[in-house]
Amino acid sequence: MKNNYLNMLGLAYRARKCSLGEETIVKDIQQKRAKLVLMANDVGPQTRKKLLNKCKTYEIPIRVVDDRETLSNAIGKSQRVAVAILDAGFATKIKSLLGSN
Repeated sequence: MKNNYLNMLGLAYRARKCSLGEETIVKDIQQKRAKLVLMANDVGPQTRKKLLNKCKTYEIPIRVVDDRETLSNAIGKSQRVAVAILDAGFATKIKSLLGSN
């Protein structure tokens, strides 16, 4: 069940509907381009706090998902702790696959 959202994340990434890297993600949150932020469950405390606060301030949904390895594998990039989804359709689909946690 849970790897369905990873497939969807892979598709979103290949469709260039994702942003990676803390700075880029924060910028996309501030400019309301991010529709959903996925954060690894093993992200460092500073990054976690920063992303949670930014998402809260700008009212962007954020989900804590699997570890960084799982997240990275889904998009074929190593050591990614967060991904912002920039497309509303993908964001909605991924949220529904993740359920309402």
